[in-house]
Amino acid sequence: MNKILKYSLFIVSVLLLQSCVKDMQDDLNDGGWSHDRMILDIKLKNQVGKAEIERIDDVSGEIELSLNIDAINDLSKVELEKLQLSYDAKSSVSIGSILDFSNSDRTANITITSATGQVREYKVYAKEFRETVTGTWSINDLTVYGGTGAEYGGAAVLQLQSKSWCWYDDYAPKVEFDNILTFTMDQITEEGNTSGICINNAGADGKYADFIFKGTMNADNPGVDLDLKHFYRQIPEGESRWIRNYSLGTISFTDKNGKVTSGVLENPGTYDLGNGKSITIANNAFSFALSGKDDWDHIYSDFDKFAKKARKYYIMVTKQ
Repeated sequence: MNKILKYSLFIVSVLLLQSCVKDMQDDLNDGGWSHDRMILDIKLKNQVGKAEIERIDDVSGEIELSLNIDAINDLSKVELEKLQLSYDAKSSVSIGSILDFSNSDRTANITITSATGQVREYKVYAKEFRETVTGTWSINDLTVYGGTGAEYGGAAVLQLQSKSWCWYDDYAPKVEFDNILTFTMDQITEEGNTSGICINNAGADGKYADFIFKGTMNADNPGVDLDLKHFYRQIPEGESRWIRNYSLGTISFTDKNGKVTSGVLENPGTYDLGNGKSITIANNAFSFALSGKDDWDHIYSDFDKFAKKARKYYIMVTKQ
């Protein structure tokens, strides 16, 4: 009798478990289990950079994004290009919909509904963006921070032309000081990065620096000239393509041969370089990290600072 009772209870338990599993599976298949109602990603036409999405509470959220105002004729008609939601959620707008940011606080609302019918309303804040690199810039100076053993006083911040005896006069760094950089923008990439054309014009003298370091200063191979364009030709001669990555904070240049260099557009200010060294940027500068190598045999020399352990390069510029 006990065996029959135990067996019966076992059969009932199995049937109940199967029923629960079936009910759960039906729920999963129907999508009725999900309470998620989140915006995971969003992109509008002429948006720059990625949107910042925040879940405030169960019923509200906020999104901050930047729009290239100069490229938008009518802020009441901003197109939604991308919208990614949590599983099985529905949105009050779809890709291709138009959002209106013409109101004074530059906001629009998007309502997201979960599979179970719960609702969250996102307020979208559009910040005005203007690409600061576009326009015309004059080159004022070329400066390097370099040298082995910075902690032992081996590094220095030097204007390239301040050591004029290291360069051949006809194409020394100083010939860049009348160069004009002109940036135009023609594209915002899929990732929200700005891009366009840079023209590095040689100026009135028609010359670009060749960055040939004199052989007389070459401590490794005396008498042999060194081509240091791999350090100092960071903005290509003539025409190149630039792209500004706002997530990384970089601006990159691609020359006609496909070579890519990447740097940062620096703001005015004094920057600490460590070990008691700093650099002051009066207006703006394009800075580039350099991959020089330590040379303990020639520490404290101009050769080491310019040609071996070059650390960071600054193209000082002023916007016209």
